[in-house]
Amino acid sequence: MSQVKEFNEYRAAMNEKILGADNNVLKRFFNLDTNAYQDGALPTKTKELLGLIASMVLRCDDCIRYHLGTCHELGVTEAELYEVFAIANLVGGSICIPHTRRAVEYWDALRAEAPTS
Repeated sequence: MSQVKEFNEYRAAMNEKILGADNNVLKRFFNLDTNAYQDGALPTKTKELLGLIASMVLRCDDCIRYHLGTCHELGVTEAELYEVFAIANLVGGSICIPHTRRAVEYWDALRAEAPTS
């Protein structure tokens, strides 16, 4: 199974289990997270790029993969992506380099699985 498919299936299954516990605080938090990334004063694409930077600085590989997937769906270019990587490494320091490596690997996997036109 591809790493993209494996990540997405695991995330969906666990989110279903968590939300199925019917905890109002968790449901509200998930909803807040979803709504925060909708178009507003900043477009969704910009918010996802900001989320990616924050995820890299906080060193959360699952969050990085999630934001990379959404960025891919939103048509983020490789040039935009590498500028995000540059800012994340500038802000987060060299500890972000391993996460950048894994992010590039995951981005390549996303691109490889994308349907060709």
